Amino acid sequence: MENNSWYKVFPGAITVTDENGTILQMNDASAKMFEKDGGYEIMGRNAITCHPEPTQTKVRKLYETASKNIYSITKNGQKQLIYQTPYFVDGKFSGIVEICLDLPEEIPHFDRDKKE
Repeated sequence: MENNSWYKVFPGAITVTDENGTILQMNDASAKMFEKDGGYEIMGRNAITCHPEPTQTKVRKLYETASKNIYSITKNGQKQLIYQTPYFVDGKFSGIVEICLDLPEEIPHFDRDKKE
């Protein structure tokens, strides 16, 4: 396996954009998630304008403020975690990474800070 090929086959969707929202990289799960939009062919397109309003305004604000957006959804009967976070290269905002993971209905939670 190549050094960075793990992300290609990672079971969660990983989509990477630049500071303007242009899609730079996708893994196989991301291409499958966006299959009806063209899959890998959407690389080079703007992720902001791929959304309808009012989502487009919310996503644009993520880029303007270089902030995180974390939430869960149910889509096609599957619960998913959506984790959108900025990344910085040499201290400069360089874009957003979106990771989408399928979640089981119930997730155990362990408090590692709790003293027993």
